[in-house]
Amino acid sequence: KEDSHLIVVATAERGLCGPFNSSIARAAQRHVLALLEEGRSVKILCVGRKGRDVLQRQLGDHIIDTVDLSAVKRLSFEDAAPIGVRIRDLFEAGEFDVCTIFFNHFKSVMTQVVTEQRLIPVPLPGPTDDDDDAAADTGGATFEYEPTEDEVLAALLPHNVSFQIYQALLENAASEQGARMRAMDSA
Repeated sequence: KEDSHLIVVATAERGLCGPFNSSIARAAQRHVLALLEEGRSVKILCVGRKGRDVLQRQLGDHIIDTVDLSAVKRLSFEDAAPIGVRIRDLFEAGEFDVCTIFFNHFKSVMTQVVTEQRLIPVPLPGPTDDDDDAAADTGGATFEYEPTEDEVLAALLPHNVSFQIYQALLENAASEQGARMRAMDSA
């Protein structure tokens, strides 16, 4: 079901980077307003002070918390892991059905693309023509391995959320620096 949504909005802690923060917040805001019009319940988790400041005005009732990374000089997995654990705990407690993160994807110093990525449930890739070729390459052999598929997934999927958040935060950090360079050149 998709009745309750958690929206993670990853922005910067500081300004002076042009429309970097506002573009992420506006995209998340449009998404949240569309969900609310459909009658869905929405909770917002802000990663970064600037996103919270923009969303607070219109959607302050839906913000459940803000993760402050202002003391972090160099982003590491240890900074992203607690966010992933928090999201998993909320999911296991039945607080939401779908989790989506908004961040900027770094293309170049001049171009950052606002990205909406679903974290929970994990989007499954559709079938492709390559799938048939891969089956033919095995020569019809059956492979058995240990541990079982369920054990592998049970070990990997909980960490997948933290890894995706870490990747999004790294993309965001690179995009922020590019946007800040561009804003300073313009000034």
